[in-house]
Amino acid sequence: MFKTLPGFREFYPEDSAKKNYIFDKWRNTALAFGFSEFDPPVLEQLELFTEKSGEEIKSQLFEFVDKGGRGVSLRPEMTPSLARMVGARANGIRRPVKWFAIGENYRYERQQKGRLRAFFQYNADILGEESANADAEVIALLIESLRAFGLTENEFKLRLGDRTLWVLFLETAGVTEPYIIPVLSVIDKLEKVPPETLAALMGDAVKGSGLDSAALIEKVRSFIGVKSLDSMREAFARQELGAEISEKISQRLSDWEQLLGLLDALGISAFISPDMGIVRGLAYYTGFVFEAFQTVGTGRALAGGGRYDTLVKKLGYPDMPAVGFGMGDVTVSDLLELVGKGGAVSNAPDAYVVIGSDAVRPAALKIISDMRRFGLRIDYPLKASSFGKQFKQADAVGAKFALIVGEDELQKNSVKIKNLSSGEEKEMPIAEIQNFLK
Repeated sequence: MFKTLPGFREFYPEDSAKKNYIFDKWRNTALAFGFSEFDPPVLEQLELFTEKSGEEIKSQLFEFVDKGGRGVSLRPEMTPSLARMVGARANGIRRPVKWFAIGENYRYERQQKGRLRAFFQYNADILGEESANADAEVIALLIESLRAFGLTENEFKLRLGDRTLWVLFLETAGVTEPYIIPVLSVIDKLEKVPPETLAALMGDAVKGSGLDSAALIEKVRSFIGVKSLDSMREAFARQELGAEISEKISQRLSDWEQLLGLLDALGISAFISPDMGIVRGLAYYTGFVFEAFQTVGTGRALAGGGRYDTLVKKLGYPDMPAVGFGMGDVTVSDLLELVGKGGAVSNAPDAYVVIGSDAVRPAALKIISDMRRFGLRIDYPLKASSFGKQFKQADAVGAKFALIVGEDELQKNSVKIKNLSSGEEKEMPIAEIQNFLK
């Protein structure tokens, strides 16, 4: 007996229907925002992922040497492939690039609630536009992609942070360039690890800098509690700063004011919560960062993203600013089930054709073929059986209507239509069936 591999899923028809319901909502929302769908390969060069995330990422990859001697990996995420594809055509591509993808990714990691080794992810990104308008558009798409399921601000929120402002704050605390990224990586874990672990991590991050890691943690804790634009201003107003860094901070706070104004104009400010606790641990993030969390149940993360202006250039392509997000199907599906907003998902045909005899089967097949070309979903018995068995099968597949094709009806160029819910039955000309069912 064979079993599904750990961390992988199989989708029976009813499961596929639920999955496609989610994908359809995502796809229709992205298209409504003017995004174009792309589809990168599942297998990529290993260096594409190690260049972005470092050699340590290998422990999380399904990586191997192929028969041509190349180091390759199943993709763990979409962003590097996106950067490669856009970068390859950077000199001729129309900007801004607004692309989205829905595809399966693979990570060799320990399974836990909401995290599997194979998972579908919805990614949407804007490249080639550095203004806050791009950040606002991506954030709006993320929120509307969840609202499409009927979810409200009572069920999820988006926490908005800022790597740029964190860098400026750390500079005021005496953290210099070589230590900025390691310290930000530790800050990202502040809410996730116990104090003694945090102290050890911060000590390692600033080793050799001359900084007091305990004092730095206290400063970080004060800033991580910032939850509004006014409190951001207050956090810096309490410090004596030089003219150059004061100007940078002032400009960044103006950027915040602009972005929040755009989000308000887009009608989604009720979903937004400024929160410097959102840092995003990956080194390539460069500006505004954000995460969407459910506000019911266990408060799990639903999506995350931010600005990554240096990644395309880092991979060897022309410099191009970028911002985007990723949203997984597992956590979204769990949330929809939790709040009862999964939608009516069905593979049921529009009608089931009941065939009166083998003599009328050719005529019935002609009717079936015409209706299918018209865009209707039609099922029928593949072998002769009694009326009773055919009606039972119609019920079993969930058809709303049964079309009864018999010799008497065909002589009048008509069929009988039976509503399987109400039992109501009437005769109708064949030419009118399609529009009736549509």
